[in-house]
Amino acid sequence: MIENGLRRDTPLSRRIKEKIRRDGPMTIDSYMSACLWDADHGYYRRQKIFGASGDFITAADISQVFGELLGVWAGVVWQGVLGAPNPLTIVEYGPGRGTMMRDILRAARIVPGFSNVARVHLVEASEALIQMQTETLSDFRSMLSWGRELDEFNPPAIIFANEFLDSWPVAQWVKTMSGWCIRAVTLDASGELQFAAVEGDCPHEAFEALLPNAPPGTVIETQRLDQLAEALLNLSERGPVAVLMIDYGHTTPAAGDTLQAVREHKYESPLTSPGEADLTVHVNFYDLASTLHRAGLALDGPVTQAEFLGALGIVERASRLMSANPARAPEIETGAARLLAPNGMGARFKVLAARSPGLPSLPGFSAARVTNTAPGPERGPA
Repeated sequence: MIENGLRRDTPLSRRIKEKIRRDGPMTIDSYMSACLWDADHGYYRRQKIFGASGDFITAADISQVFGELLGVWAGVVWQGVLGAPNPLTIVEYGPGRGTMMRDILRAARIVPGFSNVARVHLVEASEALIQMQTETLSDFRSMLSWGRELDEFNPPAIIFANEFLDSWPVAQWVKTMSGWCIRAVTLDASGELQFAAVEGDCPHEAFEALLPNAPPGTVIETQRLDQLAEALLNLSERGPVAVLMIDYGHTTPAAGDTLQAVREHKYESPLTSPGEADLTVHVNFYDLASTLHRAGLALDGPVTQAEFLGALGIVERASRLMSANPARAPEIETGAARLLAPNGMGARFKVLAARSPGLPSLPGFSAARVTNTAPGPERGPA
């Protein structure tokens, strides 16, 4: 995380300062929620977020091959895992501009019968992004519906969550000389936002058991993943579901402050531009898998993004595209290489699948498990 940098007097920063003066320190999860979802000034109320003219890019922006492979994957899951049900709901949590879903639906057309039974449900809380999704997916308008809840649609369903959980707020806890404390946002002597350790309800014994020799300054993050697990379990009790989650993160228990801010493809302190920079964290796939497993869901993975896309045939697909579009061959090759880069997205991004108990394993996974990689920012600057 970048600590230094000038503070910008944004409308949301003024609102947050007023709240802190009135109510006291703001926990990290509350601060993150306000920065992303404030009704008037939250980041996701903005229009230009994605792409070269926005603040960050996703895998779907880097290469169309990404979404196309997921489209074929969805067709295989529909036929071979779910048993070709009719109807089928294709769901995306946090669909951004709709680019990935557009590529999924276009590629899935090659699967006989798929387009005739599929309906698309987008889980989105931002009205600005819904407008963008409507435009991007105009060719599929008759198939679309929107909602805000994680389980307000009918299975059988195939659910995609690409770079979705990285924007779920986290609580942070910091070790001090006197023990574990809540990490929060407060005001310094000049009235500017700062991070601080504050007293409060803290699971001291659990943290001491997890990190008995942690030095002062050690940070632990916890995400509210039970809500996701409960929603997926509720869905699976109503019908079969297959869920694919792709994000950057680590796969073993680890301490560390991963909160980061990106604005105009550059990193800055999360306190610099409240409401005008994207705030994200690294997903703890160990906690995610543990939570989903405890809920009773079956799991595949996690594996690295490179392993998953490689199993789906990304090299072969990119080669075919390059042959069919020679003028774009360098662009296609560069995009595919970036998705697979062992020191970049290919290793830092992980893929975890969840499915209803009783369903067979999903395609693209093996018995191998990935080793932990050191957290490092990947979503943001191009």
